[in-house]
Amino acid sequence: MTNLVTGATGTVGRQVVAELLRRGHAVRALTRDPAKADFPAGVEVVQGDLTEPGTLAAALEGVTGLHLITFGGPYFAPLETGPRILELAREAGVRRITVLHGGGPSLLEDAVRASAVAWTVLMPVEFMANALEWAEDIRDTGEVREPFVDRLSAMVHEADIGAVAAVALTEDGHAGQEYVITGPQVLTLKDKTEALAAARGGEIRLVELSEEQAVGKWRAAGMQEDVIGFLLEAYGNTPLVGRTVAATVEKVTGRPARTFAEWARAHAGAFRA
Repeated sequence: MTNLVTGATGTVGRQVVAELLRRGHAVRALTRDPAKADFPAGVEVVQGDLTEPGTLAAALEGVTGLHLITFGGPYFAPLETGPRILELAREAGVRRITVLHGGGPSLLEDAVRASAVAWTVLMPVEFMANALEWAEDIRDTGEVREPFVDRLSAMVHEADIGAVAAVALTEDGHAGQEYVITGPQVLTLKDKTEALAAARGGEIRLVELSEEQAVGKWRAAGMQEDVIGFLLEAYGNTPLVGRTVAATVEKVTGRPARTFAEWARAHAGAFRA
């Protein structure tokens, strides 16, 4: 029984690969450029591109579990090849599919939901790994400069997303489920910076930006206008689902969700000068 992980070099994909491997399952990792992939021994790396379904036929041979992402190409553009990918999966005999919800309309997710294959939709909230966006500023200035400092987040450890995916791909009982995946706590920006400061052993100053200042900062960093609009809405008016703890991780995996303090300790080196 082989599991194919698409988006395998991404933040979540690597964790799906790692958890499947840890659980003793055969793992095949899909990437556009296998020469640049860096996976543990025991992972079969194959070439393929979700925007070109014809490249997937060989990768799907013998696959029983398939983890899918809903985007591909530049700037995380939504995939338009979902229906064909699902046809290939059905022809290959895939029995279970997990799909990482991308936050918006998706032809691929629609195709997954309409298929006869046992599917599970993974709906994580903010990734703890997003804190790495602060790493350079923290190393250089000891500051985090953000708008909406009172915003709340039940941010999730990416390894817990991978763990839920691995269970859904290899065990019965998860078909037709939409799993909201969160961490175990609702955090403010102050909570996050304090956890990072404790982990790195140095103070971090939290500086609040106005919306105008934040937009200027993001534009200077090369962000597209649609991404800026998304961030203003997500940070300024965080939906209830993004700031409410769900018990999914413990329910599915049998162990508590990892805390942000754990994540911070594991990544402390990224925040030290």
